[in-house]
Amino acid sequence: MKNRLAALISCSLVTMAANSAVLPSVQTDSHWYKESAQRVSDKATLESKAKAKNVILFVGDGMGISTLTAARIYQGQQLAGNQGGEENFLSFEKFDHTALIKTYNTNQQTPDSAGTMTAIATGVKSKAGVISVSEQSLRGNCLSSKGNELATLVDLANAKGLSTGVVSTARITHATPAATYANSPERDWESDANLPAEAVANECKDIAYQMVMRDKDNALSVALGGGRRAFIPETVTDGENKKGQRKDGLDLTKAWVDNLDNAAYVWNSAEFDAIDAGTTDHLLGLFNSSHMEYEADRADDVGGEPSLTEMTAKSLEILQKNDKGYLLIVESGRIDHGHHAGNAKRALADAVELSNAVKAAVENTNPEETLILVTADHSHVFTIAGYPKRGNPILGLVHGVDGNLSTALDGKPYTTLGYTNGPGAVVGNRDDLTSVDTQDKDFMQQALIPMGSETHAGEDISLHATGPGANLVQGVMEQNVIFHIINQAQELGGTKY
Repeated sequence: MKNRLAALISCSLVTMAANSAVLPSVQTDSHWYKESAQRVSDKATLESKAKAKNVILFVGDGMGISTLTAARIYQGQQLAGNQGGEENFLSFEKFDHTALIKTYNTNQQTPDSAGTMTAIATGVKSKAGVISVSEQSLRGNCLSSKGNELATLVDLANAKGLSTGVVSTARITHATPAATYANSPERDWESDANLPAEAVANECKDIAYQMVMRDKDNALSVALGGGRRAFIPETVTDGENKKGQRKDGLDLTKAWVDNLDNAAYVWNSAEFDAIDAGTTDHLLGLFNSSHMEYEADRADDVGGEPSLTEMTAKSLEILQKNDKGYLLIVESGRIDHGHHAGNAKRALADAVELSNAVKAAVENTNPEETLILVTADHSHVFTIAGYPKRGNPILGLVHGVDGNLSTALDGKPYTTLGYTNGPGAVVGNRDDLTSVDTQDKDFMQQALIPMGSETHAGEDISLHATGPGANLVQGVMEQNVIFHIINQAQELGGTKY
């Protein structure tokens, strides 16, 4: 017994020593960090000793439970021989382990993406609007963030010698992807053009700069997404005839290629397709000046854009060259934007594409050494209602089990999908949708409360897992526990237990 106790104490001291060298005390002393770390440690059983060489984390931005339900029906109704769509499963819904995740920020009941992804990436809940800094920071105040920077999963993985990658269909500097590699008290500081005088005076760096100018040993191996304008000077016009934003004159795309070994930069699908993963160790792809196109519109993009599935597959080809393993974080960012626009079809098409990307990841990895997690950062006020018959088009008007068109008290038909608030809100008399193609990609679902942009919602979202460490995904959990599941499964050295 004494020998066993001595061994446990020794192991703990080694872990804590490694921990103190990587993580700041503002992170490890946080009650959010300690309580969630302990929860994961308590769930780890002697029967589950398998460790994950690789981890792939998929985040569907805004992909709440109702979005999953609607997306599985939407996908199913496009498959030949499907009974009605309801019996379909998205690829990750077949994973063996599932949990519900609470999403609130420390200062908001209904959260934003910056605070939620900070929780996932650092193990610490924080405020809305801040990127991987503690809740002691004031939003938009550079000086207050000094000493409150939090180490992320990417930082820990790089310190262990793993390869790392971040992929998003949003701007790669947008809140969700940014929280994986940057520290900022303001999510909107994507370019130096966004920095206020106080931030410049106190030497805060913009998010794009932080991504590219990481120490060479801690550089991302893959960074793919939109947001090209934050990386090129305002005097430069890109391949789509759009100007950059940077006022400091830096061309960060050039800096990426110059500073890293075997590095490449691409901006369109033709260049992306031509990349040889065998000879490329660092790939930067910026496929749009702002966000990448919705999946429903991708074919119409001027320069051509790879799909989320294609970006995931190429990333894996590059990352898998590292015998030590890798961490890949993939965001489907435009699910969120479709919902904000009150436009369900675009949101659902992007959710289905995320499912396709997860399927590709499963098919191209070893299940015995790769932990794959699929979650969201928050949900939306998106509803499925009205008693439609089974097999009724999920984007269509409601038809009852008798086949007849259902009408509301105003005598007009209504759609199965709707929003509690948003730009599609009805003010006065509702439009008669009888002759409207509600399945058109530009159709905006009707909403109750008029707002310029539909809002996030505050209910739990889901977490799905397969592979070594997936057994830790169970029950109802705080969002920051996701960090500790990855940290423990991949032995990144950031948890005291």
